[in-house]
Amino acid sequence: MLDKPPAAIDQTLLARFAAIVGEKYAITDPAMQAPYVVEMRDMFPGHTPMVLRPATVAEVADILKLANATATPIVPQGGNTGLVGGQTPLNNEIVLSLNRLDRIREVDPVSNTMTCEAGVTLQRAREAAAAVNRLYPQLLPSEGTCTIGGNLSTNAGGTAAIAYGVSRSHVLGIEVVLADGRILKDLNKLKKDNTGYDLKNLFIGAEGTLGVITAAVLRLVPRPRSIETAFVGLPSPAAALALLTLVADAAGGNVTSYELMTRSALELALRHAAGCRDPLAAPHPWYVLIELSSQAKSGPRDVIEDLLAQGLKRGLVADATIADSLDQAKMFWRIREMLGEAQRHAGGSIKHDVSVPVAAVPEFLKEADAAATGLIPGARPMPFGHLGDGNIHYNVIQPEGADKAEFLKRWDDMNAAIFAVVKKYGGSISAEHGVGALKRDLLPSVKDPVSFELMKSLKRMLDPKNILNPGKMLAP
Repeated sequence: MLDKPPAAIDQTLLARFAAIVGEKYAITDPAMQAPYVVEMRDMFPGHTPMVLRPATVAEVADILKLANATATPIVPQGGNTGLVGGQTPLNNEIVLSLNRLDRIREVDPVSNTMTCEAGVTLQRAREAAAAVNRLYPQLLPSEGTCTIGGNLSTNAGGTAAIAYGVSRSHVLGIEVVLADGRILKDLNKLKKDNTGYDLKNLFIGAEGTLGVITAAVLRLVPRPRSIETAFVGLPSPAAALALLTLVADAAGGNVTSYELMTRSALELALRHAAGCRDPLAAPHPWYVLIELSSQAKSGPRDVIEDLLAQGLKRGLVADATIADSLDQAKMFWRIREMLGEAQRHAGGSIKHDVSVPVAAVPEFLKEADAAATGLIPGARPMPFGHLGDGNIHYNVIQPEGADKAEFLKRWDDMNAAIFAVVKKYGGSISAEHGVGALKRDLLPSVKDPVSFELMKSLKRMLDPKNILNPGKMLAP
């Protein structure tokens, strides 16, 4: 998967880079570099001669000017929470950490916008919006660590995408430093601007391969006055889909989350999530976590109670409970947020972040389960995710008692089996995590050939020396 490492960077050149940010913010000590080169899945061991931590856009520009002039490869990095190796220096590149660019430049509740630098964490952005009675609607379990720049560079999704869309949906304006050090200044707050190409969308989702996002104008929405959260047991994904149709028809845009999970995933989370208990009295094969939000001070409670009653009457719902307190709602969400982390305790896990049309999810799950267990008898599929937008984290855990290393050697085989089912239903092999290094070599086989050639042409035009995150998303 990895390319041939480049030649070591000359110490004199490293000193020139360090001079841009100051010695304190040019990290060469391997122990201090660890948070920047070790990613959370431990799949992509990184190594770098230097981590640069600029504090201003001008410093970022100077770094890229020097990198471009000397053909020095750079890996931009936000909170280092990526799951596909896109933020990791796999071939001895310099790491360009944006976490010191952490100013919230403006919050404008009248225009419903907020201007954040790339290093602002998602949690801080949400708190700043809440302080003026607004909501920044991106919601991810890693909100305390992930950054706005990283979210935009990967076009992150999250649990509220059913109502508010993915990261791209939240951006009005953007500031980007190009590979040659020029600064694209497009930080407008306009909802209507037809003065040419919409350039910001070239960089959102580009994983730092076309430019380095340094700031963005984000769209805010009115803060909900009432929220209701329900945990629902169901017999099958088909029942979950039918209930989703009922909920969407009745509540429309007030459906802010609709999360699907299996019983086995719930049990695993409960074993490792302190303070959580089973929300329902008896076990059920499948569950959904539903959240309704409203600008009205009351109303969603009646709506969700009526919907669940209809679901019970139609045989879609086996049992359900609605959170009676904020603490109980937080417990429901704690279970959901632990689904990925808890799988670490079950042994090796081959993970897939895929999407298919919402209507196809039940059949996809059935066929994917058959493919996974047919390939590796005893393998334990543990899918969960955002049923409301068709994004399923289709994870497969090793058989009980199996050797973890041997199981993980079948990663590519399992990919091929699951991705064949994804392709059958017109889906995507990367719904919200990105391509990075993990899926780079698969991209030519799943992208339209003309689309793929246009991607390569844009890379050649904007980064002709291939210094920005080389080897990620596109092969050299």
